[in-house]
Amino acid sequence: MSHSPTDRQELIALVRHLHQTATPWIPSGLGTRLDWGAPIHADHPTVSCRGLNRVIDHAIDDLTITVEAGMPLQELQTLLAEQGQWLPVDWPWGGEPSGSLGGLVARGLAGGLRQRHLGVRDQIIGIGLLRSDGVEAHAGGRVVKNVAGYDLMRLLCGSWGSLALITELTLRVQPMRPSHGGLALDGPLDSQERCRAEVLNSSLTPERFDWIKTGDSEPRLQVLVSSVSDTAVETQLSRITTLAEHLGLTVKRHAAAVPLEPPLPMQGGRWLVRVMLPPARLHTLLSSRETQALKGWSWCLAAGAGCGDGWTADNDSTAAHAVGALRQRVGQLGGQLMVLRQPETGSQRLPAWGDAPARAVIEAVKRQFDPQQQLCRGRLPGVEA
Repeated sequence: MSHSPTDRQELIALVRHLHQTATPWIPSGLGTRLDWGAPIHADHPTVSCRGLNRVIDHAIDDLTITVEAGMPLQELQTLLAEQGQWLPVDWPWGGEPSGSLGGLVARGLAGGLRQRHLGVRDQIIGIGLLRSDGVEAHAGGRVVKNVAGYDLMRLLCGSWGSLALITELTLRVQPMRPSHGGLALDGPLDSQERCRAEVLNSSLTPERFDWIKTGDSEPRLQVLVSSVSDTAVETQLSRITTLAEHLGLTVKRHAAAVPLEPPLPMQGGRWLVRVMLPPARLHTLLSSRETQALKGWSWCLAAGAGCGDGWTADNDSTAAHAVGALRQRVGQLGGQLMVLRQPETGSQRLPAWGDAPARAVIEAVKRQFDPQQQLCRGRLPGVEA
């Protein structure tokens, strides 16, 4: 059962009723990615913010916007583009539909744009939420230089709806840069890693810098540069080309997508995993036998941020063993692997995430926010279900 209140008062009344009856429930945005991560209870009602989708305030000159959490990301980007602005966050994997802003923050997943703009949590300067008992709370404000109160933004970002329902967001936006250019770098993986390290340790400022691997092809580095002028873009691309050719790499210009578009089509993900690693370890992972064992998988990994996704359209439930082995390898390299999607059939289902070292702290925070354990039962990041 799904509830979609059309205004704030209706939402508060609904949540208070659920609290009084001790009914477990699931916070939701547009509900497009409720199948991601740890499974939810099908008999628990969802409370959707799709009806709360207004722009509350857009301070164009201050580069901030306050919106209700049910607004679709695509709708926000269209609205901002009319003013020559954009929100520098990655589309959620899979393209359309883009999902809601509240859902984007609740998952807390960043991609290649983190190279220059950091993650989604770094774009939030104010947040509104509704606790499991129907009490409203706010943190931050509507101006960039605001440090008042506890930083609830970072706590709720990546909480997967397990702590509260996000109802409102104030976000930092940026002017759009009109000029773009891209390069694809092919060659030995060790040379690609040297190029990656030298670019990121230089004064160059790529918009995106990603490892791309499609199916059984060899990995390549893909660069996107954006600036206010074509000359500035060409200068950076020329420096990267010179460096790459010096390291023995083949350089090709490619039709540069705008930063909002993913560098690789992302469709058909029966399996979808999220990897988070120290950036210098990504090339080791790409060349590992565990990665090679996942035949036909595609990968898009942020070379500077160390995070990204792997996926396949294959519905093979026996791949669970290979994904489990990959998770172990990622752990040995100092990172984490999260299973976002997997086939529903099959005898073995992998946990979405394992126990974090701070599991006791995570559970203590959960008890403070949700004493009756009503929200997203069985889905608490950092606690294996």
